[in-house]
Amino acid sequence: MKMERRKVQLTGGSTLTISLPIKWAREVGVKQGDELSLIQRSDNALLMRPMRGKKEEIKSAELVLSEKESLEGNFRYLIAHYLVGYDVIQLLSPGGFDAEKRKWIKEEVRKRLIGMEVVGESSKEMVLKSFLKYEDFTLHDAIQSMSKIILSMQEDAIAALDERDQNLAKDVIERDNEIDRFYLLIVRQLKAAMSDAELAKKIGVGRRRDSLGYRIIVKNMERMGDHLENIAKNAMMITSSVQINGIKELGTSARNLFTKILASLSPIDIERANEAISEANMLIGTVKELNEQILAEDWSLTEKIHALSILESLGRIAKYCEDIAEVTINMGIEIPGESEF
Repeated sequence: MKMERRKVQLTGGSTLTISLPIKWAREVGVKQGDELSLIQRSDNALLMRPMRGKKEEIKSAELVLSEKESLEGNFRYLIAHYLVGYDVIQLLSPGGFDAEKRKWIKEEVRKRLIGMEVVGESSKEMVLKSFLKYEDFTLHDAIQSMSKIILSMQEDAIAALDERDQNLAKDVIERDNEIDRFYLLIVRQLKAAMSDAELAKKIGVGRRRDSLGYRIIVKNMERMGDHLENIAKNAMMITSSVQINGIKELGTSARNLFTKILASLSPIDIERANEAISEANMLIGTVKELNEQILAEDWSLTEKIHALSILESLGRIAKYCEDIAEVTINMGIEIPGESEF
């Protein structure tokens, strides 16, 4: 709605009142006798919202699966409903769910959507419900869990390359699914926080611009997971006794860089973040030097290709660390008079 003006009235000699826009009241369902919550923000603005019971807060949606789309294509629509915050999603299939399709959906829900479970099903319907409460698993908790997985993947991906450990490389590849799960959960949290000031504070988002900052940060972390998966896949293809000391040292440096980035992020430390950017640029320079060395090595063409792919991923990881550090610096700059949620 457009901005409207309301005059403050004095009622009963001691009470100040204003009238509510009727269009807004009708849209949100406010009627005589209802209660409104008033929250004073840091800039002294008042945030007003209707008081809702728990049952009314449950967001439900129906999703009719398209027979023209693949299962993966339809699942992307389900993910979109999950991200915007639906608590209950009713999947409807006009042609019905066969055993294979039903099993695939259940496995993908467990693998990719944290907190979402199948709670009911029939021949043409599957009902999914979210059991995760945002305040029980804060933004800090989710980012910390995501970070620990990335650090373990960084260590094990390089160890798999150094020791030619196929099983360890496969384990790294599988862990990328966990990174994707936490990424989707955090995006869901941030979207919910943008429309609920109380929830934003509960999960640890103080300002609106921080939501955008964290969204960029976790996207870069998710991309790091993709490149660690790529390193593990290429490590499985290098089977001979080629000397990979330079790559091993570079991998260790990339892990140390990410550790420094995390330290600058919580609590916000813009000086440390700035130092990390310099280190990231040095690491990217080292990647270019090692590229030239590998091209000059007496290796097979196949192993050069895999080694160069690993180097490219390490360079991209350094760049993502740089991007996270830049966002951290931006989040650390205070703006006088800036309002919180």
